[in-house]
Amino acid sequence: MNNGTLNKVMLIGHLGDDVKMHYFDGGNCIGRFPLATNEVYVNKTTNEKITSTEWHNLVVRNKAAEICEKYLTKGDKIYIEGRIKSRQWQAEDGSTKYTTEIQVTEFTFLTTKKETESFKQSDNKTANFDAQNHALPENDLPF
Repeated sequence: MNNGTLNKVMLIGHLGDDVKMHYFDGGNCIGRFPLATNEVYVNKTTNEKITSTEWHNLVVRNKAAEICEKYLTKGDKIYIEGRIKSRQWQAEDGSTKYTTEIQVTEFTFLTTKKETESFKQSDNKTANFDAQNHALPENDLPF
């Protein structure tokens, strides 16, 4: 915590697309993907069940990004922890663009398309990763 403040986000949702990787000089990389979270409620007037989807722009770095790219695809369910980061930049047309992203610090795979291959010999269907320390907990590898 910094000066008694806290910037922490916890989400469980489904990937809206595959992880898109960007590589930089020096070997660093980032992965970006959209995450959808849903809220379901009943419209009191029509008694209709309504699903409202919120989209979050997620960013993972270096080893965490490589693991996400390798094991996650569109539709997979994941739990993430991270912090909100807003940034701005100049577009080619000179306008100022803004975005809000979630910088992922930890994640747990809840389901993946590859889990039948990756977890054939295990009852454990999750894999935890501490993206800040770049270390998987012992006996909890995603493969």
